[in-house]
Amino acid sequence: MPQLTPSQARVIDPILSTVAQGYKNADLIGDALFPLVPVGTRGGKIITFGKEDFAIYNTARAPGANTRRVQFGYSGSSFALESHSLEGQVPVELMQEGQAVPNIDQGTVAVFKVQSIIFNRLEFAQATLAMTPGNYAVSNKTTLAGTSQWSDLASGVSDPIKNIETAKEAVRKQIGRRPNTIVMGAAVFAMLKMHPKVIDRVKYTGRDIATPELLAALFDVKRVVVGEAVYTDSAGAMQDMWGKGVVVAYTDLSGVADAGSPTFGYTYRLQGYPLVEQPYPERNSK
Repeated sequence: MPQLTPSQARVIDPILSTVAQGYKNADLIGDALFPLVPVGTRGGKIITFGKEDFAIYNTARAPGANTRRVQFGYSGSSFALESHSLEGQVPVELMQEGQAVPNIDQGTVAVFKVQSIIFNRLEFAQATLAMTPGNYAVSNKTTLAGTSQWSDLASGVSDPIKNIETAKEAVRKQIGRRPNTIVMGAAVFAMLKMHPKVIDRVKYTGRDIATPELLAALFDVKRVVVGEAVYTDSAGAMQDMWGKGVVVAYTDLSGVADAGSPTFGYTYRLQGYPLVEQPYPERNSK
C-alpha cells in the first residue's frame, strides 16, 4: 500500500478550521502591503516582472512582411513556506463551565487565542521587512532628520505633504503606476494629526482632526493604513511593530492577490490553511 501524503494523513477539525480561516485580528494591517497568495505547494518560484511593458517597440509592418515577435518570461528566486503551529490548552473545568453557559465554546476561544499569536508573529515579520531601511536601495528611501522630521511642529520646515508627493513620483517613475497605499506606524499618525500643515489643509473639510480617510484624500491615494499593533521586547516593554516609518507603495487592494499581480509584496500561504487539528485529552493535567 503506498504511503499516505501529508495532506492525506492530516487529521483536522473542519468546523474549527472554518473558524480559523474566517478570523482576522482587527488591528493587523500587514496584508495591506503583503496580500495573501494561496499556493498549492510548499515551494516554488516568486514571480518577478521585467520592464517589457514599458519598452517602445518598432511594430510597423510592410504589406506581406513578417510580423515582428517579442518574447516574455518571468524570472524569480525560489520560495519555501515555513511551518508554524501552536497548541492551545483548555482545562476540563473551563470546558465544563462553558458547556453550562449558552454561546460559550471554549474550543472556539482557544482557536482565536492561538491564531492571534500566530497572526502577531506574521505581522511582526511583515512590519520588520517593510520598515527596515536596509531592505531598500538608496534611491528608494529617504531619511528625515532634524527639523525636517514630521515630529517637528514648530519650525515650519517639515512638510509631510511635499515628502509624500516626492515619494509618489519616485514610485511612479520606477513602476509606471501611481502608489495607491500609504502605510505608517501609529506614532507617525499621531504626529500627522497635529502637524500645522496638515491641519491647515484639513480644516476646509469641516473636520477638527485628520483621519486616515482624510489623509488618503489629502495625499491623493486610495488608502492610508495605520499600524497599531504592539509587541513586548526582550525587556518586557511594549513597542510599536510598525515603528516610525512610512511606506508609499502600489499594492493589490483586495488583500488576496494572484501570483501574477503586481504588488509591493506577497504573503504565500498553502491552500486550505490555517487548519485546526482535532482536540485530544491530556489526562494528567486534564
